Amino acid sequence: MIRYARHLALAAACVALVGCSSTEAGSPIGVTSKAEAPADTGFSPTEDNQDPTSKIDGVLAIEYKGAQHVKPTERVAYDHKPPLGGAHDAVWAPCNGVVYKVAVRTENLVHSLEHGAVWLTYDPDKLDKAGVTALAKKVTGKPYTVMSPYPGQGKAVSVQSWGRQLQVDGVDDKRVDQFIQATRANQYLTPEPGASCAALGSDRFDQDDPPKFDPSDPGPGAIPPTGR
Repeated sequence: MIRYARHLALAAACVALVGCSSTEAGSPIGVTSKAEAPADTGFSPTEDNQDPTSKIDGVLAIEYKGAQHVKPTERVAYDHKPPLGGAHDAVWAPCNGVVYKVAVRTENLVHSLEHGAVWLTYDPDKLDKAGVTALAKKVTGKPYTVMSPYPGQGKAVSVQSWGRQLQVDGVDDKRVDQFIQATRANQYLTPEPGASCAALGSDRFDQDDPPKFDPSDPGPGAIPPTGR
């Protein structure tokens, strides 16, 4: 009888242990199983997939040499609107989830691209207020992303990283998110992986009153995108 009671006690203990276990069907509770995990879309950069933008229709790819700096008083004759690389100011525009409400000097934002940021731009004449708000949600609070208006860029929305660009007619184009996933802080595409996107201080770049975008022709004295 005593032996039988001991067996019952052991069985009850086993049931209790199983009930309190942190596993269920061989998988820890609270950990997503492979079957439940979202499928890899193939747009995250890896050693075997260094440039996922090659899978995105409409992406422009150009190789630019990094570390080509110009003075704050100089301009660069960029070959695309907006540019996706090339010579740039020695000071970058803060780019950790920053949404600029005014158009910003291009040469500073191109430096942000060199650090691995994705720069989302929109044409104020082609994107309404709701579209601007939706675009900002892709940037606000997200490291290595920055947004600003870019008058006259041609398309409603343009997305740039260093050496890559995608231009689309609307914010809801799924390729925008694919591009951001493929290029944001992509160590294989940026010349300076891991470089800072933090603010440098208002004495070098005032985030609340940034240097203004100049839409005029840069003139014959402008620096070419390839540098001096």
